[in-house]
Amino acid sequence: MGGVTSSVAAKFAFFPPSPPSYKVVTDELTGLLLLSPFPHRENIEIVKLPTRRGTEIVGMYVRHPMATSTLLYSHGNAADLGQMYELFIELSIHLKVNLMGYDYSGYGQSTGKPSEHNTYADIEAVYKCLEETFGSKQEDVILYGQSVGSGPTLDLASRLPQLRAVVLHSPILSGLRVMYAVKKTYWFDIYKNIDKIPYVDCPVLIIHVSQVSDRYIFVLSCDELFGSKYVQGTSDEVVDCSHGKQLWELCKDKYEPLWVKGGNHCDLEHYPEYIRHLRKFITTVERLPCPRMSSDQSERVSRDAPPRKSMDRRVKPRQSTERREREKPPKSQSKKSSSKLKISFDHLDRSRKSVDCHEKTRKSVDQIERGRKSMDRLDRVRSE
Repeated sequence: MGGVTSSVAAKFAFFPPSPPSYKVVTDELTGLLLLSPFPHRENIEIVKLPTRRGTEIVGMYVRHPMATSTLLYSHGNAADLGQMYELFIELSIHLKVNLMGYDYSGYGQSTGKPSEHNTYADIEAVYKCLEETFGSKQEDVILYGQSVGSGPTLDLASRLPQLRAVVLHSPILSGLRVMYAVKKTYWFDIYKNIDKIPYVDCPVLIIHVSQVSDRYIFVLSCDELFGSKYVQGTSDEVVDCSHGKQLWELCKDKYEPLWVKGGNHCDLEHYPEYIRHLRKFITTVERLPCPRMSSDQSERVSRDAPPRKSMDRRVKPRQSTERREREKPPKSQSKKSSSKLKISFDHLDRSRKSVDCHEKTRKSVDQIERGRKSMDRLDRVRSE
């Protein structure tokens, strides 16, 4: 059944730019990878990453000196890193985040062919790189999926319960629902976002156009799929705002969505409210306490997640070392504690002295009061 599913899903067409808008070159002096024709930047690192499906993808990591979060950006269809290069830099600056973008298998200079399951392997390889190479933690990662990128984004987010947040930019309910208003999920459908988003535990922001003007370049050849002659499956189909609204309704942790008036599928970034709302969202989630995985979530993850190495890495606890550290505090710590204890005793002595002074003052006041009473008594005797 899996092979049949793959062959049917292959009827969905991906549109990588041809030719690619960039080349990967190696700097002769430093040996670093660069994207040509873009100039070298100190805060940008280009990487090539192997995936579990045997392809090699290209990634672009943008550092921000003040960042506390990392945005993992899965771009839309008919785009590659060369076309997204300047946008990634601008987003990193305006949002004050580190940003990791990548090309799917078969896009740009990434090897292989584009497919649903290849994109799942691609985003896993990028997330693994963030953890192992750049030191990102799950609770500091924000997944961002644009259009077709919402598929791999939600697939990964549904299996990572400690994510900081998810952003869905012009997302789809599923591949088939782009073309038809079907009410149930079929086995041959791809990118079943409608079924995965209820398993996302972190805050979710959805950005979409507010009118039916969103053109989605993601084509299904229905003649080949169903043998039907009444459908023309080679034109761009519409993804209206009902996709974003229905996904928002299914979110566990809803954030105020952004419905952009007058926008279309490829230009929402040019609207001022886009960057303003996105910055507000990131600032809000960064102030939230780090999410912790409950027992129910851990059971669901262990039950639902397939055995993928990039997701199953665990750090082995070193109990003996931790026990020794607890039993034997560092010398500096003991010195600090003794100094603190001495300070506390000095403070206590000063407090006692102040109390003694207060007691002496109180005694003198009592003596004056007794003298005053005796004088009053003497006056009464004289008057009598």
